[in-house]
Amino acid sequence: MLFLKTTSVSKAPGIYEVDVAAKPPGKTFGIFMATDPDNPPTQVLAALEQLGFQNTKRQPYTHKDKGKVLDLHFQKNGTDLFNGWKAEEGAANLAAIDDIFSKVGIKVTPRVMSLAEAYA
Repeated sequence: MLFLKTTSVSKAPGIYEVDVAAKPPGKTFGIFMATDPDNPPTQVLAALEQLGFQNTKRQPYTHKDKGKVLDLHFQKNGTDLFNGWKAEEGAANLAAIDDIFSKVGIKVTPRVMSLAEAYA
């Protein structure tokens, strides 16, 4: 679950927060989104699906400010060991992720999770 301060401000229609992150060593990235279930970002979700990302988690909840939130997690398997991304897959996938989100005005900054965060 993303740390979401408020549901009164969104980064784009239907999107409260986005995190593009990888578990160490940081080769294969997932997409973590906090969305508005009453106004889903259908174009972004369709673009992620078309890119081959699969929704692996859907968790609805009510934020402390009483706004409804739907947490979504997406992953895409690669062709490297343990379904990881090879370098060229990573570059292509991250560029495509950046393109999808930049079309709705969101700048994503991929990051590698800390060990504590990744395996909590």
